[in-house]
Amino acid sequence: MIQRFQPGPRMSGAVKANGFVFLAGQVADDTSEPVAGQTRQVLAKIDQLLAEAGTDKTRILSANIWLSDISTFADMNSVWDAWVPQGNTPARATVEAKLATPAYTVEIAVIALA
Repeated sequence: MIQRFQPGPRMSGAVKANGFVFLAGQVADDTSEPVAGQTRQVLAKIDQLLAEAGTDKTRILSANIWLSDISTFADMNSVWDAWVPQGNTPARATVEAKLATPAYTVEIAVIALA
């Protein structure tokens, strides 16, 4: 069975199938914030989507993080490190990339166990 959460015309916020939850890349709503503020917003969205799918951040297996400017890596990590559950840290990749709009400073997608 496949369940879609927050489905839209282009993509769903999350898809649950075969014991996994796949989240679409999440970005901040308030892009006036610097990368730390945008990261907090993104992580809150991830928490919300995971809860809707019946799971939580302790079950995240993998995270992909895109930064518009890799020089903000430490600022993003300061927020990530406070959020990620120690002892349950996922596999992770972080790269610099041109994001969908210049106002976005960070985008994060995760895969978790349901």
